[in-house]
Parts: sequence; structure tokens; C-alpha cells
Amino acid sequence: MLDIKLIRENPEIVKQGLLNKNSANVVDDILKLDEERRALILKSDELKAKRNQVSSQIPQLKKAGQDTTEIFAEMKRVGDEIALLDGGLRKIEDELEEILRNTPNLAHSSVPIGKSAEDNVEVRQWLPEGFSFKNDFKVLDHTELGKKLHILDFERGTKISGSGFPLYTGKGATLERALINFMLDFHLHNHGYSEIFPPILVNRESMKGTGQIPKMEEDMYFIEKDGLYPIPTAEVPITNIHRDEVLAEKDLPIKYVGYSPCFRREAGSYGKDSKGFLRVHQFNKVEMVKFSNPKGSYEELESMVVDAEDILKALRIPYRIILLCTGDLSFSAAKCYDIETWSPAENKWLEASSCSNFENFQSRRANIRYRREEDKKLDFVHTLNGSGLATSRLMVSLLENYQTPEGKVIVPKVLHKYTGFEIID
Repeated sequence: MLDIKLIRENPEIVKQGLLNKNSANVVDDILKLDEERRALILKSDELKAKRNQVSSQIPQLKKAGQDTTEIFAEMKRVGDEIALLDGGLRKIEDELEEILRNTPNLAHSSVPIGKSAEDNVEVRQWLPEGFSFKNDFKVLDHTELGKKLHILDFERGTKISGSGFPLYTGKGATLERALINFMLDFHLHNHGYSEIFPPILVNRESMKGTGQIPKMEEDMYFIEKDGLYPIPTAEVPITNIHRDEVLAEKDLPIKYVGYSPCFRREAGSYGKDSKGFLRVHQFNKVEMVKFSNPKGSYEELESMVVDAEDILKALRIPYRIILLCTGDLSFSAAKCYDIETWSPAENKWLEASSCSNFENFQSRRANIRYRREEDKKLDFVHTLNGSGLATSRLMVSLLENYQTPEGKVIVPKVLHKYTGFEIID
């Protein structure tokens, strides 16, 4: 959530920032409500001060034998007016909060200005030694490979749950589990994260804290009877671990990594790259989350991207890093890198990870603060997260890049100790 003080003191900067994010200009509405709010607070405080002053004089007046009937009547009128003012204040504050909760974060100054994904900027590529974008044999896509090798069964997954709910079988299930365990171990032993195994159902406050609600509520599954949401990403429960807490500056950055299944309705997305793993409603993901001192949060973002890259280098999967422009940034992000892996069958790059810095946008919503050592004052931490990585599109690239002309799949060497086999045939 944006700081109302920032909007009040820099309205034109905020207006331009919202424009850069393809968002509606709500600055004037916010400032109008804020002015009304402060005027009501001032008037209410003046009446409360008057009531307190008169109330403190009543005992002396009674003691002196004076009639206080009129004074009591006047104080009742003052009390009624205060109640009306406070009621109006609550209404304005609710309206103001609703607008602020639906207002996106502003992009960092280093983010390129653009309207859509076409304006994103490629930062770098990494290709394994000997890699070629051209194959000398007919490449099967991941759905064909999955069916041929009896490791993926999208048809039965649809029968069980509906489209977008994959079924892994045999060595496919083992390979999926191996990927998850490998990525968790790699982040723990090489990158210094602490492991979290979070709940996969969260309450509404948790969804609000990370910015999924109210803006993206239609894309969420919801269990109405219990008021709980299946998580769209482990970012939600892991970030909310420290909701309404004060952290010590010496403990920052705090680095968590956790696995979870993820659930997304993705309303309105049907027909967009919907084959196999390209568009799913349930998928697995290893998530990195950081709580950072604001002074070093952008260095933490760069290191988080490298942490995700290290996984792909170990798996020897070709990838590229994309810096998102302002118009393609998510609602909550101030800066974001996408990591895309190569799909030979689709002949294009597929997003397999996003690493974002939210600055204090989420921590304001979730009230996550730290105490500064220099002056002992409280300030909001910066929160960051990144996929490290999502397995669905990673599996696409793994199967397709490691297939042989015979239609077998070679298992990456780093996964052998997790799978117990070196080839899928």
C-alpha cells in the first residue's frame, strides 16, 4: 500500500507513476478524501478538548452550588456532534483505505517505461556449452513425451479434477519430486536460506497483506464455508509469517525458502497457451522470500535472481533474464525480473520464474516493521520474493531439451541421487 504522506507531498510524481503502470489516476480522489479526513479529525479533536475542559470544571461548579443543568445539556450536544463526526470519519477512512488497497505500487526509477510485454528488456542469456536452437531431429513437445513415456497423464488429470490439473505418473512423479528436493537443498546449502513448509490454506488478511486481495480476487480459489483461500504462491503464507511483527535490524535480511503446491483460477485466461503445463490451475513451486533493510533491498533482488539462475545452470537448461517494463509489472512489484527457459517444441522462451522487490508496499499492508539501530525508530522492511523455481514450465524445458532422437529423456546429472535413475524410456 502506498504511503499517504508520499501521495500528499509528491502528487505529480505519483500520478506519473500510476500512468506508467497503466493504472487509473486516483491521486486527486485520495487527496480530497485525505483533506476531508484531516478536517474531521481536527474538528472532532477540538470538540473533545472542549468537552474534557468543561467536564473537569463541573465538580468545582457543583461544589460551589451552581446549577450545571445547562452545561450538561450543552455537553450532550457536543457529544452527539462528536459521534456524528467520528461516524463520518470512519466512513471516509474506509473509503480511503479501499482506494489505497486498489492502487498499485510505483515502479523503481531503474525500471524501463513501457506499455506492455513488448517493451520489456532482455538483460542476458545463458546457454549450455554445445547448445543449439536448431535440432537435427523432430522434437516432441512435453505432452507427447509425457504420453509416450507414461510419465504425464493430462487426460486423466482432467477426468479427476478438470483441465489444468496435471497428473504425474511413474518416473514423471519421481522426477517432479526430485526437482523440488534438489532445488530446496541447493538453496539451503548454497544460498543460505532457511526452510519453511507453510500452510497452503490462508485467511483473507494474509491475502490482503501480500496484495492478492482485493485486486486479484477473481483469480483466487475460495473455500466459502471456512473463509480460506488455497494459496496462489507460497509467497503469501511465508511473507505473512512476520505480519504485525517488529524485526531486529541486525537480523536482516531474513531469507526463507519453501515448497508448496499453488492454485490459480486465472479467470479469463482460457485458450492462451493452454496445452499441458503451459497453462495450469495447480502447480508446484519452490519460493524464495526475503525481508530486507531498505538500504540493501535492490542488492538483495539481484542476488535472488542469481540464486534462481544457479539452479538452471546446475540443470544445464538454457535461459534468459528479462527486466519488466512499468506497464508489465505486477500490481505489487516495484521492480521485477522474469527468468524464461527455452522450449524447443514451442520454439520460444517460457516464463519459469519471477523475482520481485516490493519495497514497503507489502509490509505496509501486513504491518511488518523493523527497529533501526541508529535511532531506535520503527520503519517498514522491504519484502522480496522469487520463484526458485516453478516446476511446471521448468519441466517443459527439461523434458524437451533433454530428449534424445529416440524419444527418451536423459535425467540431468544433478538429479540422479534424487531420482535413482539416469534415463526415462
